[in-house]
Amino acid sequence: MISKKPSLKKLSPEFGYSLLIEQHTERNNDTPAFWHFHPEIELSYVNKGFGKRHIGNHISYFNNSQLLLIGSNLPHNGFTDGMTTKGKETIIQFKPEFLGPDFISVPEMKAIKKLFERAKKGILFNPETKRTVGPKIEALVEYDGFERIIKFLEVLQGLALAQDYRILNSEGFDFETEPQDTAKIDIIYKYVNTNFRDQITLDDIADKVSMTVPAFCRYFKRVTGKTFTKLVNEYRIVHATKLLNESQLSITDICFESGFNNFSHFNKLFKEIIGKSASKYRGEMKQMIH
Repeated sequence: MISKKPSLKKLSPEFGYSLLIEQHTERNNDTPAFWHFHPEIELSYVNKGFGKRHIGNHISYFNNSQLLLIGSNLPHNGFTDGMTTKGKETIIQFKPEFLGPDFISVPEMKAIKKLFERAKKGILFNPETKRTVGPKIEALVEYDGFERIIKFLEVLQGLALAQDYRILNSEGFDFETEPQDTAKIDIIYKYVNTNFRDQITLDDIADKVSMTVPAFCRYFKRVTGKTFTKLVNEYRIVHATKLLNESQLSITDICFESGFNNFSHFNKLFKEIIGKSASKYRGEMKQMIH
């Protein structure tokens, strides 16, 4: 029997602190790799690393660094697969009212309050903000008490005033209106993550969560805002972007290695999901590296 209780992750800062800060230079196996959410806002900065972003409805791959702000109760997976040389990941988790229930409403906090609202859909910050705010995030572990709070507010204000960011779930799908049946969703995502290179039939996946195919299709669309076929295709395309970044394989080989059996279909979906052709994507990535 699959539990229908949402997977709410409970977080507790150290005694005497209102922020939970973790920093590590290797993959943290204690970080949940399952579909979960928490009322705390999560700020994640990776200075050098790689992995898959799966936040709400959004799936993508990063192969250098990332700066994310994930709002309260926005479902997400643990996403950093590993670190490169001198790589470091800093994660800060805090409640919106970490300075008291009324503090966020004072006029001086107006920009930060709007930042927290935007974060409910997930925010990915671009290079300029990563360069200026990232080191300040990493340095927070060096401070204690009052100084840490002041430095953290400076980080939040920097993010609040940043212009170079992208909302990850801009379609407007509201993850808070329908409580997530995270046990089922986690089974589905883990199965797709392991088997996306192979053919996955609706019968296969519906059976994994003990549902009929029609019931599964209705359920999945309601909970995620997309069809199951679209999810599998997104996983395959994201894997293709990883191979385009990291391998010397031809684009044709990458197509088949990512689970597609039709090259023209792969090209069409890649452009639809990424916004450009696979060859243009690879060319742009090479220019960024060199």
